[in-house]
Amino acid sequence: MLQVIFLFSQNKRLPALRLSDLDGNKVDISEFTKDGKIVVFDFWATWCVPCKKELTNISKVYSDWQKKYNMVLVAVSIDDARNTTKVKPTVNGSGWDYPVLLDVNQDLRRALSFQNVPFTVIADKEGNIVYEHSGYVDGDEYELENKLKELSK
Repeated sequence: MLQVIFLFSQNKRLPALRLSDLDGNKVDISEFTKDGKIVVFDFWATWCVPCKKELTNISKVYSDWQKKYNMVLVAVSIDDARNTTKVKPTVNGSGWDYPVLLDVNQDLRRALSFQNVPFTVIADKEGNIVYEHSGYVDGDEYELENKLKELSK
């Protein structure tokens, strides 16, 4: 499986976008950085097996990461309008304790210019995108943790 990793030397900022949460409320994605937290945006889809595996594996260490690295993970579904009804049952059935947003119109996906999921983006405390990773294999969550550790110093 092809994996692509980007580390940014120039400041690339989170785009100013609002997405819906699972209850239909509009959420400004910059709100997640307001508390000085590192934000991991993990893009996924209900039909993507590696995506669900990644989010499930991260869920096992998520509460620990929140305490150690002052971070939040936001799971962003790229499911289109035909599949959005599957998102909430998938999330509830998986027991993920993440905020979940819906990118039904692919606005955030286009703004970040990526093609495939899973796709992971880390924004630092100022909203600068400092890391991107495409794909998932078992153990990638440890690479993600190393980046969180580095950013939390």
